[in-house]
Amino acid sequence: MARTAVVALGGNALIAEGQAGSYEQQRANAASMADSICELLDAGWRVVVVHGNGPQVGNLAIQQVRGRDEVPEMPLFSLGAMTEGQLGSLIAIALHRVCGARHRIAALLSHVIVDLADPAFDRPTKPIGPFLSEREAAELARTRGWDIAEDAGRGYRRVVASPEPKGFVEIGAIRCLLDAGQIVVTGGGGGIPVGKHGDVWDGVDAVIDKDYAASELAYQLGADALVLVTSVDAVLLDFGKRTQRRLAQVDAAEAECHLAAGQFAEGSMAPKVRAATRFIGHGGRIAVITSARLATATLASIDPTDETVGTRIVPVEDRAGALA
Repeated sequence: MARTAVVALGGNALIAEGQAGSYEQQRANAASMADSICELLDAGWRVVVVHGNGPQVGNLAIQQVRGRDEVPEMPLFSLGAMTEGQLGSLIAIALHRVCGARHRIAALLSHVIVDLADPAFDRPTKPIGPFLSEREAAELARTRGWDIAEDAGRGYRRVVASPEPKGFVEIGAIRCLLDAGQIVVTGGGGGIPVGKHGDVWDGVDAVIDKDYAASELAYQLGADALVLVTSVDAVLLDFGKRTQRRLAQVDAAEAECHLAAGQFAEGSMAPKVRAATRFIGHGGRIAVITSARLATATLASIDPTDETVGTRIVPVEDRAGALA
């Protein structure tokens, strides 16, 4: 059977820093993501694509606020569903353009199960939407009751609850599509959060971290690899210091030590490293953190010291770690 990779694309990969986020800009960015995914397909991988939606769902929330005198506002989980459909379509169309003649593509809305007692609901931490000035942030906190936090020195953003993903309601459908030879685009924005009230699912106002959702999906599918696509080529230790250095390959235990030492910021690299170690802990063979252009080469690398590709995280017992 062909090897399976779950690939997580950031919402920021579709709206680059400094861009307003027009459809044309997102379409151009999706095209470069599609090229990378098709490289994986041509290398013999079955692929499931998960994508973020932080900028998009935040922008949509602002549109909702400004249009509330004309049309009813929708709850946050509904905005997640809207952006999952929007971005799933965008990525699917980009894939059709690049490799639709050779591969079949299916975009699937997915509901992701959360625990309604998750303490994350008491501590909103997930940034969404555009960066705000301190004055704008204070005004929105006052008028809308939004939780606001400073984000990695780049400005202020709205933050919302980000509970842990516990499973995918549509896991059977995702598995069937994958087994039928489809490229599956799903889990958008980490999926639509749902909790159970008795025997009934209902939406929950939250945003699930897409890297954690991708890790959970990879585990449920029994995937071989988790590919976390980001804006940098590799994970860096001592970021911003004179001792800054690139991390080529580590086992999961060493990666967790770096996490515990505070090497990675919670708003950027820490969730990716944590998602990677969780996947390895659940039996995954390799997790990589890298840019779109290096994803295939990083998976194929057999040299654990090779710094021309991205970061590879492997099981403790398998320091070689590559899946050639």
